[in-house]
Amino acid sequence: MDSGSRADAETLGREKSRLKASRRPGEHDLFRQLPLGTRWRAGGVLYDLKHFLFVNFQGHGVVGGHFDLPVKKAINFSPPLYRQRYSFVNDLVNQHKPKKVADLGCGNASLIQMIKSHSCLELIVGVDINKDKIGSQRCRLSPFSGEYLSPRDLNLSIILYHGSAVERDSRLLGFDLVTCIELIEHLDSEDLARFPDVVFGYLSPAMVVISTPNSDFNPLFPAVTLRDSDHKFEWNRKQFQTWASGVADFYNYSVEFTGVGEPPEGAGNVGYCTQIGVFRKIGAPATESCVAEQCGQHVYKIVYSVSYPSLQQKEIRKLALANEVSRQVQSMRQRYVSSLRILRRGGGDGHRVSDTGLVPFSGPVFTELEKRKIEKSPEPFRFGNKLYVPLERLLAYPKVNRLCDSVDTMRALIADTVRLSRDGSAVKVDLRDASP
Repeated sequence: MDSGSRADAETLGREKSRLKASRRPGEHDLFRQLPLGTRWRAGGVLYDLKHFLFVNFQGHGVVGGHFDLPVKKAINFSPPLYRQRYSFVNDLVNQHKPKKVADLGCGNASLIQMIKSHSCLELIVGVDINKDKIGSQRCRLSPFSGEYLSPRDLNLSIILYHGSAVERDSRLLGFDLVTCIELIEHLDSEDLARFPDVVFGYLSPAMVVISTPNSDFNPLFPAVTLRDSDHKFEWNRKQFQTWASGVADFYNYSVEFTGVGEPPEGAGNVGYCTQIGVFRKIGAPATESCVAEQCGQHVYKIVYSVSYPSLQQKEIRKLALANEVSRQVQSMRQRYVSSLRILRRGGGDGHRVSDTGLVPFSGPVFTELEKRKIEKSPEPFRFGNKLYVPLERLLAYPKVNRLCDSVDTMRALIADTVRLSRDGSAVKVDLRDASP
């Protein structure tokens, strides 16, 4: 090696040592040697290394025509960021108890699947421009068999529409909550201009939730670019808040700003990864009559529709009541048979048995008030090989009482499926047979 080559090698070694010593705490120990002329394509975007380095890694050195590039650590959110966004909406539903919710840009309906268990909801609508994506989610939104045996109190319908969030459809009027989760950044300038008039002006729901990426956070990611190739823009906090405040003022809403996705320690004042605006209508919402007057404009196409079983549906109520009565009677029968063995060993006749232990083998624990109510009701009794459970006794159990409010109603609903005594005052079960 000649003296010039040795000098170059020594210079290169010193420069690498300087760069390694100057690394800030937390930077990755691995370095990549990339030629400064490197270009690459990802997500339809052509990246230029010189520009990328200038924006993201000013202060690092160039050695021998190469740039020593530290590999940025990936930011991991726990729970995942999408779940944090959905949980934010889920908490709002739990807090405000809306009856009707519409999710614009619903995608694979994951948010709908999360919130559908809330008992306050009576109608959930999802709208998306991608017909294939929403059409493939039917099995995720269909009721499970357990929801027929333990139905909701109120009716719930879920409808998925194929359509655009910037089109007017009167079937979305009169909603309590409209969510737009990671939607607006997918709109081009023309659609973005139409969006406020459709959502805030025409639909005018009581509450609107809009989430969108916060571009102030983007430098913390391994590449400085839009987070999705379909994003038309990404706003920083000032841009989003200026737009949202203007929309709120024009359409008579208040707006509060928050977000999800905390930045890592030491990242500085970049804000949340996802910024969120919560808009609330100022003044009374539109009356039912006003909403009815605007009905008739239907541009969306129904892709999927389902109704959930509820106690408002007579046949579902009958099925649930018969199932619960059978479960309680069978539990009493099992306790009675166990008690009978003990009584016979002790010389008792076993013709009456108390279920005041009240805790079935795998059942719930009752409150003191519930216990007292059950104890005051007529006890189950044995006649021959039959066990009789008075309907009044069954009505004292909370789950049965939730399904019917009187002995007469219970008798009418279960007469076709459960064996009753001759006078209809009790359910009878054969002690040699497990079925009531």
